[in-house]
Amino acid sequence: MSSRETLSVLSLNLWHDAGPYTERAKRLREWIDRLDPDLIGFQEALRGRDLDQVAELLDGRGYHLDYVCASSFEREGSGELEFGNAIASRWPIVDRETLQLPDAGDAETRAALSTTIDSPYGEIGLTCTHLHWKWRHGETRERQVVELCDLALRRRPRGGFPPILIGDFNAAPESAEIRYVSGLQSLGGRSIALLDAWTTAGPGGPGYTWSNDNRYAQADLEPNRRIDYVFAGFPSRSGVGQFVSCEVVCNDERGGIWPTDHYGVFARLRTGPAAGREDQWGLVGGDDVSASLHDPSRNQPADGSSGGPADGSLKRPADGSLSEPADGSLREPADGSVED
Repeated sequence: MSSRETLSVLSLNLWHDAGPYTERAKRLREWIDRLDPDLIGFQEALRGRDLDQVAELLDGRGYHLDYVCASSFEREGSGELEFGNAIASRWPIVDRETLQLPDAGDAETRAALSTTIDSPYGEIGLTCTHLHWKWRHGETRERQVVELCDLALRRRPRGGFPPILIGDFNAAPESAEIRYVSGLQSLGGRSIALLDAWTTAGPGGPGYTWSNDNRYAQADLEPNRRIDYVFAGFPSRSGVGQFVSCEVVCNDERGGIWPTDHYGVFARLRTGPAAGREDQWGLVGGDDVSASLHDPSRNQPADGSSGGPADGSLKRPADGSLSEPADGSLREPADGSVED
């Protein structure tokens, strides 16, 4: 499948300007030029009065940029800098929303940046984040992913690409927080479901993005883990937004220099109907996209409850079917699929 038939997305933690950054920056540019991604989400990006790390990395490459500060960052000789997430897009960013995520009551604070991108394939919703890093902060990350997914789903453009959520989640696939994002468990009586690019379209294997093969990561004495992700909602029935490939990138050493302490995740999503799907369904790009099985941003009562019966069951008419209420909530078609 050619690059013109896919949308390419890269998630990459920059490790701010730690280590031999001048040499690392060259390696980062090499990888970005090689991959030529349409959309990039950076974590641990620095910005200040005389510094814009992402703008410098991408200088001359024609990307549209946006940024959210997650916390302050002290660098000797540079004064106070901002530490946060950035999004780079090949096409204009036409809308944005930022979110300060729940924290653990200590000095660590995190944020998310959610953007709407005006692409040739229609509007695309891209959200980038970086969650708490300490192993014991699983409960904090659980609260973070609930608010994060609400943001990504609420802002998704209708009738086109599924919402895309990327970043450094600092959590392994088997953790409660990643299981929630993937639709494998509920949190606080709520559930959603996004697709994990590596699980859906990767070549197999553990897909580690934190690896002790990388000497920058070795210093933290942590085990190998997959903690960086590209997620997306379910594709349309025609196949628009379907993951077609995923790989771990920025994962090589040259002359003793690694690009960063994390490895990146690079995924491609289909931009048009899959072969034969338009005939099977009579659909083309831009048809209904199911972003989640239970989207908490829709039909949510003011008290935060699920709004369903106390026993959690679905109310069915006398004939046993599920019809679409006037409020536009999810319905179950005859074929059993879920659609907007």
